[in-house]
Amino acid sequence: MPEHIESRTTSPRRQLTLPGQAHTAEGPHDQTGMYVMHHALRRDVARFVAAVQNTPISEHAVWTALLARWLVLSDVLHHHHSAEDAELWPLLQRHAERAGAQEDLTTLADMEAEHERLDAALTAGHAAFSAMSDHPCTDHRNALEIRLSAAREALLEHLAHEETQALPMLQRTLSEKENQAFEKAVGKHYPLKMVPFLLPWVMDEVPDEARERLLETTPPGYALLLRLLRGRFERGERRAFRYA
Repeated sequence: MPEHIESRTTSPRRQLTLPGQAHTAEGPHDQTGMYVMHHALRRDVARFVAAVQNTPISEHAVWTALLARWLVLSDVLHHHHSAEDAELWPLLQRHAERAGAQEDLTTLADMEAEHERLDAALTAGHAAFSAMSDHPCTDHRNALEIRLSAAREALLEHLAHEETQALPMLQRTLSEKENQAFEKAVGKHYPLKMVPFLLPWVMDEVPDEARERLLETTPPGYALLLRLLRGRFERGERRAFRYA
């Protein structure tokens, strides 16, 4: 068998379909982690939109908490996209190039361009949240709403595009060995210091089935760790999203 050809897993896995998900890519690879991450990102932007609309201008401490929370979201998204840029897109590109699949190559180029657009939107959102935290006023809130709307649109369009085009590509092209290597490599892109936030964050508001399936893929003790971390996480969420 040629070196670049690996056997494919043909047995389909039952996939998750979570609220807001644009498409469920059926296939042999369990995409629970990806879909739960996307659910958390959609949930976050919805909370930010509600918070910016409803937080009284006089609540300076809440605006400061929202700024800090925006930076955390930006950090999580940076690591998530860095993992895809470094580990997934090049792998899919090699398959697409060997197959001469121009549509797939276009999709992968779009994925990278959308990541850059999102980076710019998050940076603009940071500047707008900073202005609102430094000097809460109607003008700054109006500007923040515009920046946040642009970031939300960019994120939702990207997640939908990834779910309808890139994840089906993953399902039909990657071998089991390749997918396992990708998922193992992803963990290295998240610093250990992020775990106390990341674990309860990604589990927040997910259905029980999704929570149980995700915990099955984590090291022993993560269920207990989740219970220990949840209280601190929820207190932080209440500070930022008090009016959401």
